[in-house]
Amino acid sequence: MSRVTTPTPAGPVPARPHDPTLTAACLVSRAAAALAVPARPTTVDGLVAGDPATVVRGVAVTTLATLEVLERAAAAGANVVVSHEPLDYDHTGASVDDLEAEGDPVLAAKRAFLAAHGLVVWRAHDAWHDRRPDGVDEGAARALGWALDPGPAAEGTSLCDVGPTTLGALATHVATALGARTARYVGDPAQPVRRVGLDLGFRGFARNRALLRRDDVDVVVVGEAHEWETASYATDAAHLGARGGPPKGLVVAGHVPAEQAGMALFADWLREVVPEVPVAFVPTPDLAHPAPSAG
Repeated sequence: MSRVTTPTPAGPVPARPHDPTLTAACLVSRAAAALAVPARPTTVDGLVAGDPATVVRGVAVTTLATLEVLERAAAAGANVVVSHEPLDYDHTGASVDDLEAEGDPVLAAKRAFLAAHGLVVWRAHDAWHDRRPDGVDEGAARALGWALDPGPAAEGTSLCDVGPTTLGALATHVATALGARTARYVGDPAQPVRRVGLDLGFRGFARNRALLRRDDVDVVVVGEAHEWETASYATDAAHLGARGGPPKGLVVAGHVPAEQAGMALFADWLREVVPEVPVAFVPTPDLAHPAPSAG
């Protein structure tokens, strides 16, 4: 895959007055009622660390609550952190028992910091994706200067008219607009592009390939994907396009940068739900760094 690099943006942390009575549990309940999406039978959403009875002094919304992000959130005066991605390195928590049994020092240090600062962590993932339009995709589309096609968006498919442009120019725009330092792409950089499908975060080979197969999609933008699945499939699709088939392209932005703008949108939305408490967006830096060139 070809690579595009760009620096990571940062954002200010606003200060606002707080409600001395709102607890973390009430905050989550009010947000769920306002979002009003059908509950999944099994979900990763909810409070995953800290005391639900904690009175909220400030909220920091982020994409991935790394230890460095938690430190910045605490320094900014937040005691509730909303993280889209898992706190303990596993989407469903299946590895946490193993980490604990191993006496993992990284997990222990992170938990010690949470306890020392009285932080509560709220995982906000499933419901924000189940929103229509998908909250992550809508935020990314806004950051990219695109608009989601409302018909497919109402059914959970995010398509945008972007053209006319080329795959190479599109990849550069995605990297710049989303702060993706090591974005990569598959396909002919001169390929004409008019319509793009968004499948951000990590949504799996089945969804990725279904978008790539669509006659009305030229390029699919993903967060991350297994290289032997989606990237390999896109490579073969692009090769077939070079031999006379429909031209196809794939842009891989990176998981965190792909969902960052969607969580910034979540912070904006949450401010409207709980205007009495300060809500800040604390960006997660892109976890990837471009390797230095040999020359």
